[in-house]
Amino acid sequence: MTVDEWAKPDFIKLVSARALRWSAVFAFFFVGASNAKDAGTGVVPERELQTKITYCENCHGVSARGFHGYYPIPRLAGQQAEYLKNQLQAFVEHRRTNNIMFNVSHVLSPAMLDALATSFQNLDPKPLASAAPKELIDEGKKIYEEGLPNSDVPPCASCHGPEAKGDGQFPRLAGQLSDYVFNKLTNWTKERGQNSANPDASAIMAPIAHSLNQLQIKAVAAYLNHLE
Repeated sequence: MTVDEWAKPDFIKLVSARALRWSAVFAFFFVGASNAKDAGTGVVPERELQTKITYCENCHGVSARGFHGYYPIPRLAGQQAEYLKNQLQAFVEHRRTNNIMFNVSHVLSPAMLDALATSFQNLDPKPLASAAPKELIDEGKKIYEEGLPNSDVPPCASCHGPEAKGDGQFPRLAGQLSDYVFNKLTNWTKERGQNSANPDASAIMAPIAHSLNQLQIKAVAAYLNHLE
C-alpha cells in the first residue's frame, strides 16, 4: 500500500471493521464487568487485568503496537500513563468523539484504568512497519526538532521530548503508526476539542495541526514511525 493510498479520504472509514467485530463479541463482557472485584479494594486481580489487555490488543494489535486497517488504530505501547487516562476520560465526556472508545472507556473503574495505563506504558515492542516513504524522514526530523518558524509551528520536541517519548500529559509519538498520525493531524477538529468549554490537554495542538500542510504532516509521520 502506498502513502497516497492511505492518505486518500475514501480509505479513511468512520470505524474499523475489525474493531466493530470485536466490540460486538465482547460488549457483554465489558458491560457486565464494569465495577468487578476492584471496586472495593482498589486492586485489580491479575487475571482480570490480562483479560482486559487481551481485549484491547484485539484492535490495537499484539503488544499494543497498533493496527493498519480500514481505519488505523494507534499504538498504545510505551504511551504515557497520564496521557492514556486523560484521553480515555475525554472519550467518556465526549471531548473526543469515538463511539467504540466511549463504550470501552465508560465502564472502566478507576483502578482498572490505572492498571491498564501502567501496563501499556511498560510495553516496548518494535514499531509496526509502515508504508511511509523513507525519503521524508530527514525533513520530518527537521520539523520535529526545529519547528517551522515562518508558520508559527514550534518544535515538536519542546513538548514531546527529544526522542518523542512524551512526558505526563504529552503523549509518546515514537513508533506511532504513520497513517494514524497523518489522519489525526489532517482531521484534528473532527475528533478533538468537541467541548470547547472543557478541552483536554491536546487542545494546544489545534493551531499547530492547522498550520502544517499535508506533505509536512507526511514527513513528520514518517519520522515518528521510524523512532523506537
